[in-house]
Amino acid sequence: MAKRIITGLDIGTSAIRAAVCVYEKNDPNCYLLAIAEEESRGMRHGYVINPEETVDSIKKVLRKAEKTAGVKLRNISLSIGGITLASQVADGSVAVSRADSEVTDLDLARASEAAHSNLKDAVNREIIHTIAQAYRLDSKKVLGRPLGLKGSVLEAKSLFITVLEQHASDLVTAVEEAGVSVCDVIAAPIAASFAVLSKREKTAGCVLINIGAETLSLAVFEEGIPISIAVFPIGSLDITNDIAIGMRVSLEEAELLKQGLHEPPSKKKLDEIMAARLSDIFDTIKGHLKKIGRLGLLPAGAIFTGGGAFLPILETLAREELALPVRVVRDFIVPVFSREDRQMSAKSISSLWSVAYGLTLAVQDEDIEQSTGAKIARSTKKNIIAWLRELLP
Repeated sequence: MAKRIITGLDIGTSAIRAAVCVYEKNDPNCYLLAIAEEESRGMRHGYVINPEETVDSIKKVLRKAEKTAGVKLRNISLSIGGITLASQVADGSVAVSRADSEVTDLDLARASEAAHSNLKDAVNREIIHTIAQAYRLDSKKVLGRPLGLKGSVLEAKSLFITVLEQHASDLVTAVEEAGVSVCDVIAAPIAASFAVLSKREKTAGCVLINIGAETLSLAVFEEGIPISIAVFPIGSLDITNDIAIGMRVSLEEAELLKQGLHEPPSKKKLDEIMAARLSDIFDTIKGHLKKIGRLGLLPAGAIFTGGGAFLPILETLAREELALPVRVVRDFIVPVFSREDRQMSAKSISSLWSVAYGLTLAVQDEDIEQSTGAKIARSTKKNIIAWLRELLP
């Protein structure tokens, strides 16, 4: 019955989440079979600091997923996040190779390689995505791909998403030691975009903001593709720590106050503490948008996900601070397949699963119609796994 089973694994600092999905024959929909969550141990700011603890946590979440889905998991699609994930734009130009001056796929590849050679500060970093942003042919801007056009000099502007070699290698090693193979590696912000962003938002221009436990990740989209990726070492745990100090309560109590599960001694004081730290987060976001020339210039606005996005005061403050339309994604609808009655239905799941579920959407089969982003994400498979395996001990 199943065409393909796909498992997305999101290894965060506070939690590890797995989403198991199935693609049916002649059906482009991705049906959710199971989701599973386990406390993440051995991680700091998105990278491995204690391999044994991380492997143990991965094994636990995979066992939970297997039990619920009723299938044996052998291959997974893995997200890469953490503070070493970054992006850089570079330009390159080449002479068109054919005698009749027609641009071919080879010329596109050569132009991309030329842009790659112009990357700065690339020592100890590996490229996990290369995304063509724009082309010029004989100094004239090309709308879309220049394939088949005629000219002398092809210029390419590309976005390179990179990660520190060691952090990526440690993460892949931990997953392999948990007993499964890594078949795809995708940047976490790109994976999440498949689950929570619409094609219209990506085309008009937006920033996807994930406030995790210890990291803040930003992915800026325009014309349907990412134009910038950045991760910063600030997250919702910083808000918890501020509450613990400011309200003089335990970390456990501070977390409950942050989530609105306990009545605070002073709601005004609690809101002031959270607003102060959120202001730091908004300043970070504005700083990055200003750096790439998109501050106040994203029509589809800011879309928030992650545990920190659930704060009651976030939406109002974000509109004031960012001067953009704001949407907070707390949940989203997914197609579900029930093993018990073998029926298809729809289910709402928390946006905390956006990366894990998004991974399953980003690795669709070749014969399923793809968005530009999906093609970008899956093209990684031919490159990243090879070098990651070379890094494994």
